[in-house]
Amino acid sequence: MPPEPIHCAGSTVWFNQDAYHALNELLGQGRYSMVVVLSDTHTAEFCQPKFLSLLETEAPVELIEIESGEEMKTVQTCLEVWHALTEIGADRKCLLVNLGGGVITDLGGFIASAYKRGVDFINVPTTLLGMVDAGIGGKNGVDIGPLKNQVGTITSPKLVLIDTEFLQTLPEKEIRSGWAEMLKHGLIADRGYWDSLCKAGGLGGDDLDDLIARSVEIKSEIVTRDPAENGMRKALNFGHTLGHAIESRFLSQGKPILHGEAVAAGMVMEAYLSMEKGLLEPSEYGRVKKTIISAFGVIEFAPDDVTSILGLLVHDKKNEHGRRLFALLAGIGAPALDIEATNDLIISAFDDYSRGDFQ
Repeated sequence: MPPEPIHCAGSTVWFNQDAYHALNELLGQGRYSMVVVLSDTHTAEFCQPKFLSLLETEAPVELIEIESGEEMKTVQTCLEVWHALTEIGADRKCLLVNLGGGVITDLGGFIASAYKRGVDFINVPTTLLGMVDAGIGGKNGVDIGPLKNQVGTITSPKLVLIDTEFLQTLPEKEIRSGWAEMLKHGLIADRGYWDSLCKAGGLGGDDLDDLIARSVEIKSEIVTRDPAENGMRKALNFGHTLGHAIESRFLSQGKPILHGEAVAAGMVMEAYLSMEKGLLEPSEYGRVKKTIISAFGVIEFAPDDVTSILGLLVHDKKNEHGRRLFALLAGIGAPALDIEATNDLIISAFDDYSRGDFQ
């Protein structure tokens, strides 16, 4: 049996066959003039055929396809899709279906929230990262150059459809990228879940759907309490302040790394900051570092990389009144919000991470 549906800030997350029933029930209400499926080259080939075969609607169905990759998450791509929507006659009663990973759901949600001043959309995340993080919660946006998610909206999809069979189309490194976000959910909210993930040692086996559902529950509970990110939702940024800057640095050099890889490094370093701030016990930091580096390895940083990353932190969206703020850990399973850190302390975190040894 699929996991039970999970409510998240005005939308509902459905799983596997139940998700298709929910989508077709929505379409059967006849409120939509057209269904437009946005996908990238990967999902158009490997996921779209199954999705379309299970779609039941009398409305016309149109397909829009873009190239895959973080490089496509730009305002220029939005303009091209908006032009395509106009050319096919999509009106304010169309439904946009975002079929893909985090790039597609972030981009598609932003496109839908702005087109005709807002049309309905649903997310069908096809990567683990999309299922447990990017596809839920209502954050949509695009990058400005190498800077992540600098323009966007918080607009919830009508529903989220999670079909875990789509994970079979992914390489192992993409699965690992999503696992980083699941580890984050345990670290900020549920020590027992963190322990379960550590014991699993990966994401095979019959409990995969339940592990995914627990991550969705954790994010949904936080987002529902704080949809506009004025308080508790900031906890979801653990690992992302440095992670996004790391991701931006490598993207600007034409050597992109996966989001989860960057966030994994960011979590180790921000756990180090937590320890140095007296928030996290050294033994707990050692466990976090060992677990993450054992799974993801160590990214190599040149001195110029660290200097550039420190400069990129100036643009982080969580900064307030010139203060550089982090979401850190007050223990495994508990967040600490709005914590400042100096450049010297951040450089020490890079040094400790790069050594790769465990306490």
